[in-house]
Amino acid sequence: MPLENTGRAVLLWLLCVLGGSFALLWGRALVRDHRMAGRAALRPGPLHLLVGLATDFFDTLGIGSFATTTTALRLGRLVDDRVVPGTLNVGHALPTVVQALIYITIVRVDTTTLVVMIGAAVAGSVLGSSVVSLWPRRVVRLAVGGALVVASVVMLQNARGALPSGGESLALSGKLLAVGAVANFVLGALMTAGVGLYGPCMILVSLLGMSPTAAFPIMMGSCAFLMPAASVQFVRRGAYDPRAALGLTIGGIPGVLLAAFVVKSLPLSSLRWLVLSAASYAAVSLVIAGAKRD
Repeated sequence: MPLENTGRAVLLWLLCVLGGSFALLWGRALVRDHRMAGRAALRPGPLHLLVGLATDFFDTLGIGSFATTTTALRLGRLVDDRVVPGTLNVGHALPTVVQALIYITIVRVDTTTLVVMIGAAVAGSVLGSSVVSLWPRRVVRLAVGGALVVASVVMLQNARGALPSGGESLALSGKLLAVGAVANFVLGALMTAGVGLYGPCMILVSLLGMSPTAAFPIMMGSCAFLMPAASVQFVRRGAYDPRAALGLTIGGIPGVLLAAFVVKSLPLSSLRWLVLSAASYAAVSLVIAGAKRD
């Protein structure tokens, strides 16, 4: 148990270092952009903040944020489609770090399993972001549209109660751990293209016989480590919208704290159908737009 606690403490410390390092790197990029474009070009509007607050609030409760944020960004015409993946990853990176710090602290799960699953997701995200940040607008539209189709199918099955309920295990070992690592590597790579990791990761953990509760630190820890790592490429290449991303972050962190410490749980069944409808609309519109040549 002391060794387990030490491993968890090291993981939390590394997460703080990673989050702080990303905040510093992104802050420097924003200062540079501020000098070039002016303060008004970077100041988030009320809608940016509201989207961040709402999406990260429900993200903390397990809904996921990528499908809802993509839908809101497109309906509000807040960003260019080409930079949607980068904006999602950069804008939600720090709120997700806060989520992971909370859930890794309060939810029990085997530390070795947690570290291996997180490491695999980070490796996949670094590979994915180096490719996605160079994609043209048309490819991004088709990829994100396809990602939302996948997310819609997952949400539909979840709303119907057709997904596996999982077991009671808090750890993986041997072949099951290897399978989990490979699958989370793929999910980490796909996340940089706009495929949310929460839903697929929860299904993966349940299929491997783990407790659904154990999915929260695994999926949130995976995202918290991979999103800052992947976002470095998007920031360096300017493949994101700074104003929208800043609004998601500033609005998102209070949303996380409100969901984790004040609300804690909600009857989410009706909301899942609403999110499913919105994600399906955004998926169809993106695929149609991607099929057209600009």
